[in-house]
Parts: sequence; C-alpha cells; structure tokens
Amino acid sequence: MPVQLPNKLPTIGTSIFTQMTQLAQQTGALNLSQGFPDFDSPPELLEALKSFASQGFQQYAPMQGLPALREQVALSIQQRYGWLPDVASEVAITPGATAAIFCVIQAVVQAGDEVIVFDPCYDSYDPATRLAGGVCIHVPLQADFCIDWQRFKDAISAKTRLVIINFPHNPSGAVISAQNLKTLYDIIEPYNILVLSDEVYEYLVFDGQPYASVLGLPELAARSFMIGSFGKTFHVTGWKTGYVVATPELMQAFLKVHQYVNFCGVTPIQHALATFMQQHPEHINQLAGFYQAKRDLFGQLLQPSAFKLLPSRGTYFQLLDYSAIRNDLDDVAMSQWLVHQHAIATIPISVFYEQPIQGQRLIRLCFAKTEATLQQAAQRLCQIA
Repeated sequence: MPVQLPNKLPTIGTSIFTQMTQLAQQTGALNLSQGFPDFDSPPELLEALKSFASQGFQQYAPMQGLPALREQVALSIQQRYGWLPDVASEVAITPGATAAIFCVIQAVVQAGDEVIVFDPCYDSYDPATRLAGGVCIHVPLQADFCIDWQRFKDAISAKTRLVIINFPHNPSGAVISAQNLKTLYDIIEPYNILVLSDEVYEYLVFDGQPYASVLGLPELAARSFMIGSFGKTFHVTGWKTGYVVATPELMQAFLKVHQYVNFCGVTPIQHALATFMQQHPEHINQLAGFYQAKRDLFGQLLQPSAFKLLPSRGTYFQLLDYSAIRNDLDDVAMSQWLVHQHAIATIPISVFYEQPIQGQRLIRLCFAKTEATLQQAAQRLCQIA
C-alpha cells in the first residue's frame, strides 16, 4: 500500500513571498514584493566576512551565539533604553528572526494554549503555533493598523498563553507608542500571559518619531521575548541572522528548544557583524534617514499615479490603495494582473489576514531598492490608469 503522509499544516501552501518572487523571475518583472534590498551591504561588512571566512572561523559558534556579537546587542540596548542586558543570560544569536520566533513559540506554547496575533500579521506566527499544538486567535487591527484594545481584551481567555506583537508593523509600516505598550502591559498584568515582540524593523522608524520597544518598559520586558534582525539592519537578509533578548528564566526556556532546532548561527557571519558593529556605529544611527529618503523619493515619484499612498511610518514597505484603478479585482488578482500586465511584482495584503477584509484594495511594495529601481517602478505604476 502507498505510504500515507501525515499533514500537520493541511491548509498551508507555498508562501506568497516565494510565489511572487518566482513570478518576478519568470516574467522579468521588477520585484517589489519580497522584503529584501537590491543593493549591497556596507563594503566594510563584506570585507569583514571575507576575512573571517578565510581565517579558520569555520566551526560551530557557541550555541547561544558569539559573545562579541551578543555584547554589541547588549550595548545597543543600553544606549537606547538605559539598561545593560546580561550577555551571558539574556541575549542569544539565532539563524534568522523567523527561526527565533518559531523557537519561542515551541518553548512556551503547549497543546490547547491560545496565542493572540493581530491581523494583518506575518505569515509564520500561525503555522508555528499550530505545530506547537496551540490555537491562534486572530484579532483584527483597526483601519489605521493600531490595536483595538477592547477587541484584544475580549480575545483573552483562561487559555491565553502568548501575545505576538509586531512594530514597526509588516505590512503596514505602522508604529506603536510607549503609552500603548503600557496599555498592553496593564491589560495582561493580571494573567499568566507572555509577549513575543517581533521588532525586526526596530531601526526603521521615520519622521523623528521615538521608537517604542518592550525593552523600554521594565515590567513588560520582564515577561517578553524581543526578536531582532541583523539582516534587516545591515541589508543582508540572506545571511539569516537574528537575535533574542529575554530575562534569564525566559531565555533558558528558549535555549532548550533553540539548541535542537538550529544549535547555533553561522560562525564567520557572527564575527563579521560583531566587528562591523564595533567599528561602525554610525550605520545604525543613519539607518532611519537612509530609508526615509527612499520612502520619500518613492512617494514623490508616485504622486502623479492613480494609486493612493497610505502612511508608512516605519519598515521599508509602502501600502498602495488601488481602488481607483481596478476596484473589480481583489488584491490577489490585482497582484497577478500587475506582474503579468505591467511587470511589477507586489504582495496582496489579504494573505496577512485569517479573514481578509471585504472590499479592501491594498497591495504592499518594498522600497528597499536602488533609486534606479524605484524610478523604473514608479514610471510603470504611473502609466496605469
């Protein structure tokens, strides 16, 4: 008899990000879908990697990550929030932020536990929860992509174990305030609820706004896992290197899973990042301005178009409302139409929802691109009426 394979994720197929990138490659379209830059990282960082990769740093790094890189993470937190995490017990380096998110969920979610997520949300949260035996409770964000606190309160039950937040927010570019994080803490304080804070775009906050993190609120930090991404910060998404910050107790729970999923990150990459961060602190300090300039240029180039631009206050994503162009197409069909008819690859927003909003006509574009790419993309988009 043929082998019957069990299917733990029967409703999950190939991600939309992979699909749209493949379509862009097949059709020759400009790829503004998947969130990665089309320009190189700083030359000094690439030279550092070449150096360490050729000097014998080829074996396993420590399971928790290279101490020098953990120290750089700790120092950056001290600079921003005024406290220094213990490098030995509160910081870990991981092979990418998505792997870190997966390990956190596996570490704290047991069969039957509920995990609250806010739609639209990153597509890994729900499958990782299901694989842990948990149940995702999807709470829609408001029209401005801020948290509806009453709906959040109503979603909490005796089974709620974890809340996942993501700010700056993918896909909308929304940010969260310190006051809202205090509201989050006040709501969950009576419960045995932990927080996973996906902050991979932490340095991409625009217009001089202060960045709010769970690490800036001590009482919330005490029950949170903060996830960061070197890939987003240093234009090296293909290096798949991230980090986790948590209290010693939470970190120990995380490491028990991490050691059997990844064990450690890539050794020469960790050395290169640690060296570059130590020698070039200006990179992080200039990052918000660097991407804000790209956001502003893209927005200016799209002004003559029939698309409506929604505010992008962080990340490197821009939402476009296309209802004035093809209101007859849902966003998946619109993305297909754009890639085939106008050679522009985008991401439909409905894929970030458990239940898409009826009549919403939004697509996501990535502006982490060269000026030439943005000009070419805007030219094509402005020709669509």
